[in-house]
Amino acid sequence: MEAIIANALDGILQTLEQTRQSAPKPLEVFGAMALSFFLNMAIGYLYKATYKGTRYTQDFVHTLVIIGTVTTILIMVVNGNGAVAFGMFAAFSMIRFRRNLGQSRDLGFVFFAMATGMCVGARQYEIVLVTTVIVGIAIWFLSQKDAFAPNRASHQLRIRVNNDVDFSVAFKEIFEKFTDATEMISVESVQAGMMSEIRYGIILKKEVNVSDFMEEIQIACGNNRAMLTSTARDLEL
Repeated sequence: MEAIIANALDGILQTLEQTRQSAPKPLEVFGAMALSFFLNMAIGYLYKATYKGTRYTQDFVHTLVIIGTVTTILIMVVNGNGAVAFGMFAAFSMIRFRRNLGQSRDLGFVFFAMATGMCVGARQYEIVLVTTVIVGIAIWFLSQKDAFAPNRASHQLRIRVNNDVDFSVAFKEIFEKFTDATEMISVESVQAGMMSEIRYGIILKKEVNVSDFMEEIQIACGNNRAMLTSTARDLEL
């Protein structure tokens, strides 16, 4: 059985190698386009599943699929034709990606889609299937494990207190009860010098009830202004 499988794989590889040495036939072009579209659709779904920002757009995912698929066409056209390849290079040098990327990882997905399209266009089918799966698993792993996440404040807290309040003591017990870490960012004089506004970076404990936290903060600051803002999303709670 193992010998039969090995012979079958050798036959497939030899067929692919012979195919690459000749100009692509219409059926192969159609198959390559379908494969490129399928792989870039998978990249699009991966991008959507692992996106953690607030600026996700359907338009960008469509662009990924289009870029990858069109790159396949271009590579198949220029394959073995130096003059056409030079012309394509000159044309691409005048093109700019005209969307402000929301995250640095967006650029990585653009290259991922283009690399996939280029490999399919170069007729390296077995390589592109393996590499797409490996890179996709790596991206999914990094996203699920939240790898390399910085140890930063989950929220910013802005509090206004009267000048007679010792804020270094007034909120100490509340912070110990509700937060894992607290860092004073700034102290500013407001209301013509009658009040002080303090900004803290804080990491709330897991499963903390935000309303309970804010209720105690409100009491401690004498019912003056208190505002909690998420650093992950621009939401005011």
